[in-house]
Amino acid sequence: MCNLANRSSLRLLANGLIVLLWLTSNGLQADEIDANAMLMAADHYRLDSEQARVVTEVSEYEQQQLINQRRYHVYLDGNNSLVMFKSVAELGQKMLMLGQQYWLIMPRSSRPIRITPMQKLLGQASIGDIATLTWHRDYDITQVTATELTLNEQQYSCYQLQLSAKTDSNSYQRITLWLDKQDNFPLQAAFYLSSGKLAKMAQFHAGELNGQRRVVTMRLSDKLQPLKTTEVQYLNISHHPLPASYFNPVFLTRTVLEQL
Repeated sequence: MCNLANRSSLRLLANGLIVLLWLTSNGLQADEIDANAMLMAADHYRLDSEQARVVTEVSEYEQQQLINQRRYHVYLDGNNSLVMFKSVAELGQKMLMLGQQYWLIMPRSSRPIRITPMQKLLGQASIGDIATLTWHRDYDITQVTATELTLNEQQYSCYQLQLSAKTDSNSYQRITLWLDKQDNFPLQAAFYLSSGKLAKMAQFHAGELNGQRRVVTMRLSDKLQPLKTTEVQYLNISHHPLPASYFNPVFLTRTVLEQL
C-alpha cells in the first residue's frame, strides 16, 4: 500500500513538472501560471457576487447607426439566471436558465417553452450571452500562451487562454480568450460552435461601476454581417438575492413579478 501511494505521488509530481516545463517554455514564469486564478480574475471584472442583479442594455448598430435597443434585468444565482424583459416590445417575457437548461416564459402562457442558449435576443446577442457572466464554471483551460494583441490601435501584452466547454449544452464549445498581462482584464474573445465554426468575436471595454473597474460594454461582431455590431452594456450591478422559488419554471408561469 505504501509503495502504491509513493508511486502515485511520484506520478503527480512528474505530471506537475511536465506542465511547469511546458508553460515556462512558452514564455510563462512560475508565478504567472495559475491559469484558473487568471480566469477567475477575468470573471471578477464581469461579476463579483454569487447573487446579483445586472441591469443590461443591448443595442444593435448598422454602419454605426443605432437601429434597435432592448433592456433586461438579469438575476444571477450561482449557475442559475432569471432574465426579465423590460422593454415595451417584450414586456412580461421571462427567461430562466437552470444550469444548462433554458426556458422562455411568455405572458399569459401556461407552459414554459424550452429554448437553447443560442436563441437570439437582438442582433448578434443571444440568450446565453447575457444569462452567463462567468467562464470558470463552464469551461476547462486547455492551453495558455503568451502573445501580443493589437486592439483599437493599441498594443497589449496578453495571455491567450484556450477554453473547452465542460458539457455539450454550453453556448459555445470553445472560446479563445485574451487577457491583459498586467491585471487579467478580458480584452477579446472568439466564440466557436461545436462544428468548429467561429460564431462571433467580442471586445470588452472597461469603465467604472460602483467605484470599481469593470467590464461595462461587450461589443459583438461576426464575419457574416461586417456592417452590423451589437453592444451589451452593463449599466448597474448589485448584490440581489432572490427566493429559490423564483428559479422554478412552473412558478414563473403563474407569477407576474412586475417588481423585478
